[in-house]
Amino acid sequence: MYLEHIADKALSGKDLELGEIVELYTYYPPNKLLSLANDIRISIIPKKEVSWQIDRNVNYTNVCISGCTFCNFHCRLSQKDRAFTTTPREYKAKIEEMVSMGGDQLLLQGGLHPHYDITFFESLFGLIKGIMPEIKLNALGPPEIHHIAKISKISVEETLSRLIKAGLTTLPGAGAEILSDRVRKIISPGKPGTNEWLSVMECAHSLGIGTTATMVYGHIETVEERVIHLLLLRELQKRKGDTNPGFRAFICWPMQTKGTKLAQQFNLKNPSSLEHLKMIAISRIALNNIPHIQVSWLTIGTELAKIALHCGADDMGSVMIEENVVSSAGASFRLTPQEMERVIKDAGFDPWLRSQEYTRRSLQ
Repeated sequence: MYLEHIADKALSGKDLELGEIVELYTYYPPNKLLSLANDIRISIIPKKEVSWQIDRNVNYTNVCISGCTFCNFHCRLSQKDRAFTTTPREYKAKIEEMVSMGGDQLLLQGGLHPHYDITFFESLFGLIKGIMPEIKLNALGPPEIHHIAKISKISVEETLSRLIKAGLTTLPGAGAEILSDRVRKIISPGKPGTNEWLSVMECAHSLGIGTTATMVYGHIETVEERVIHLLLLRELQKRKGDTNPGFRAFICWPMQTKGTKLAQQFNLKNPSSLEHLKMIAISRIALNNIPHIQVSWLTIGTELAKIALHCGADDMGSVMIEENVVSSAGASFRLTPQEMERVIKDAGFDPWLRSQEYTRRSLQ
């Protein structure tokens, strides 16, 4: 009866507390948990539709000082044989290919480069806009913003304001992993802590920048730490103000650990398919003020993604024309726009092509 009471509370749109969410995740029968999340999804987004996007993830560099133990992609500045910075010619080719496929946005990410300050990114954004003025930039997660501000000796607010002026459209939720300083000190010791990640996002929201939020689970964190992560996001969303978009979507995925230092350090087991679905469901249940829950088909595959669309999710994210970081640790799935639409239809939904702002687009 107690678990049914919690479920009814969630279905009515009320905030669940930490203990209640942990209880649901741990003890509520999985079929009921997944059904509850689907019911909540339908109450928020009643149309039998699923959104998707075409963009390209371009890494401006792979040089990074954060030392994340789960990352095979990064390298040190001294590793001349591996270090790169994307060139203007490469940007032009990547953008032209993306546009030919119907894309309108770059997801621009890299690492915490020791020398790339605010002027580097102002010049980079200017270069990209010079190639294609109408392109949208979903660029630089909170750790990168915090790092740029630090080495530029300016505030986070000034950093974001200058980047907006240079062409920044939206901010991805990268670098969250698990918002627990206990976890972060072990898996990403060089990255900003929980409060710094949240403060960058709060500043972005105050400036009217729409963002996403993420979680990477399935390593050394506890279920309680996952739930605390969700509650921190929910509380921050409450402070965004009525006129700001805040977090438009939440995306969680299982950590890819193939060949990583983290996998060598800990005896990690890959989360089960049921655990993936339960994480999608509990995200929808806990995050009652974030409108969209996205499926990470890149890491879980399209067959499981189809099921996840019936467990609280309403968005399939991007076709990911290019992705290098997660793929370097084991993810290998790929989709064309036509395949993306087919996957959504196979799951029983009508696909609709969106922008990062969740406005409707059409393929030309």
